Amino acid sequence: MSQPTPASAGVGLRSERGPVLGSVMLGTALIALDATILATAVPSVVSDLGGFAQFPWLFSIYVLAQAVSVPIYGKLADQIGRKPIMLFGIGLFVLGSILCGIAWSMPALIGFRAVQGLGAGAIGPMGMTIIGDIYSVAERAKVQGYVASVWGISSVVGPTLGGVFTDFISWRAIFAVNIPLGVIAAWMLWRNFDESVTATKHKIDFAGAATLAVGTSLIILGLLEGGVLWQWSSPPSVLIFVVGAVVLVLFVIIERHASEPVLPGWAFTRRIFVGVYIAAMAVGVLTLGLSSYVPMFVQEVLGTSALIAGFALAGMTLGWPVAASQAGKIYLRIGFRNTALIGGVFGLVGTASLLLLGPGSSPVQVGLSCVVIGIGMGLIASPTLVAAQAVVGWQQRGVVTATNMFARSMGSAVGTAVFGAIANATLSRHGVVGSGSSHEAGNGAASGVPPLLLSDAVHQVFLGAVVIGVLMLVAIMIIPRRIETAE
Repeated sequence: MSQPTPASAGVGLRSERGPVLGSVMLGTALIALDATILATAVPSVVSDLGGFAQFPWLFSIYVLAQAVSVPIYGKLADQIGRKPIMLFGIGLFVLGSILCGIAWSMPALIGFRAVQGLGAGAIGPMGMTIIGDIYSVAERAKVQGYVASVWGISSVVGPTLGGVFTDFISWRAIFAVNIPLGVIAAWMLWRNFDESVTATKHKIDFAGAATLAVGTSLIILGLLEGGVLWQWSSPPSVLIFVVGAVVLVLFVIIERHASEPVLPGWAFTRRIFVGVYIAAMAVGVLTLGLSSYVPMFVQEVLGTSALIAGFALAGMTLGWPVAASQAGKIYLRIGFRNTALIGGVFGLVGTASLLLLGPGSSPVQVGLSCVVIGIGMGLIASPTLVAAQAVVGWQQRGVVTATNMFARSMGSAVGTAVFGAIANATLSRHGVVGSGSSHEAGNGAASGVPPLLLSDAVHQVFLGAVVIGVLMLVAIMIIPRRIETAE
């Protein structure tokens, strides 16, 4: 593989390696923008295509496809190099974006979001790996600042573009943004990144990846559709959960006998890994789960525009990179665990403040709550990942990083499904099934649900977020106080 270039070559965008860094930043922008730009358009999407009860799948299927593909991309990159995998991921993401822009129904849009997720599964880890290949350890701290800036900028640009396109053009236009970004990123990488690949044979655990995807998808399907398309205790519901559980048990059996498992058992045997992965799952649940419902609450309950809803959500995605940029200074002084605990307190306080919101609240209140939550996530995600990476050697660091990303992605997928089940169950108790468009409700709400009932449903989601916040704090406490690094 490519070796890090001497520090004298420079680190910035104008240095010799600048175009490659720029390509990685643009690729990261594809994922970062997607995290917020679609959330602001959900009410308009539902109004146009219908399917309020199914809209959480727009996020769940994306992160599920991303999660299960990451380990496979990682092993393929060791065989044929990072460049072709990164280019493939960008191409797949752009293709998925084009298809999403022309989607004719909610099921079609959900399917095309899966294509985007498969592309994102390559872009994220490959960008991090390329940075690791061409920059020394000492240089990466500064380089990570460039990448973090992408998330910070996207936290403002994403909701703004999503709101402007939704309010003044069409929600379909939000997917068109990815086309020029992807083309430029691929062209810069193709022209400027050269790598020498040493042939290494790996056995890809396709059986493990397949059973993991199928089992998890069935569980998520049962959570999303339970109480909507069928009763929780009905034969279809029971059958889906049972089959999903059986497939996941089969996955565990396959992993025990696989020569190179998707999720190796040793990555779950140490106390620090257990705490870090559970915390990562909780972070995933809160970030994507709240990203799905906060904009809808601001638009449908508070009666604002998509643009205002986007700015309210931006508080979380802006607070995260700001806190993450300072997390390194903090954990060098007080340790990984203590830094993450401070973040956990911020996260719990932020989610608890959401319970104070109601129909009479202002978008500013929502935005402030999101800022506090974002600060918490930034102080948790970075220190816990670095802690897990620090206790293993180079040969195991990639597995630990990938497993952490997988845990967060699965948290996002399952969390969105659980929050969706909570919201749908609440609406069902009121005799409303949120599966239609505004025409079914006759009240002008894009979701097809009366604002007061929707407020009650989202309040239950926020209550669930508080529970996750408590579990996140418990997970952080599992992490040992003293961490012996292998570096």
